[in-house]
Amino acid sequence: MHRNDVCWCGSGLKYKRCHLDFDERIAGIKFDPKMGQIKPPHEIIKNEKDIEGIIKSGKVNNATLDLIAKNIKAGIDTLTLNDMAHNFIIENGGIPACLNYAGYPKSICISINNVVCHGIPSKNTILRDGDIVNVDITTILDGYFADASRMFMIGNVSDEAKKLVEVTRQCMELGINAAKPWHFLGDVGAAIEKHAHTNKYSVVTALGGHGVGKKFHEEPFVSHVGEKNTGMLLVPGMVLTVEPMINAGTFDVFTDEDDGWTVYTKDGELSAQWEKTILITETGNKVLAD
Repeated sequence: MHRNDVCWCGSGLKYKRCHLDFDERIAGIKFDPKMGQIKPPHEIIKNEKDIEGIIKSGKVNNATLDLIAKNIKAGIDTLTLNDMAHNFIIENGGIPACLNYAGYPKSICISINNVVCHGIPSKNTILRDGDIVNVDITTILDGYFADASRMFMIGNVSDEAKKLVEVTRQCMELGINAAKPWHFLGDVGAAIEKHAHTNKYSVVTALGGHGVGKKFHEEPFVSHVGEKNTGMLLVPGMVLTVEPMINAGTFDVFTDEDDGWTVYTKDGELSAQWEKTILITETGNKVLAD
């Protein structure tokens, strides 16, 4: 690309005033294939317009999770929560990204106790005192995606369950803190894995985070285990989710054969998950959806 060409990022600016220095910095990095180090593809780098779009989508997504937080309680069925979220997203100009995604039948995911993720809301699934619940919501607004999930503790939750929920939140935050520009993606997984194992928990490896923004799932896959200085280079303009799934028992999971979606812990032990969408910036990162 020539200096005076329009930049590849879609900003409309000339290359020399946009991503020329960025590309030159990447070109100056010596990647170690033995460490699995790779450079990020141009197509996953977001411009200012993209970032603004994701932020707006994130605001609707956050407000939807806030609405769930005000209404989730013992005795409520998960389909009622699903419909509440669906209607709120639609009323605010958005689209529930989960609905009909690869055949998924509902608008949000609600995962209870030993359900790791992708729990399908149902009129027959009633929240009970002592449950721990993950509510995972992704919103599309004007073509941009924002993705986040929160844990909720229903009524009188055991100390064991409370600790798992809190340590999982800490794992997410440590992973986010490790997501720094010009460092590598493996740093994120390494931070999460260390904290989980220190607390005698396991990290689900079959599933992970992902790039997000213009599509529901983009590169890179964000593993929540790993080694520092491995994997894809993190650079300004990347948007991704950090969403560790932490189990009280083994990391092994299985998917329900009947519905094809609900993922359970293999040993029946509790699981927890928190998720935020973050933007890699010049100085660190910024949360766009939580």
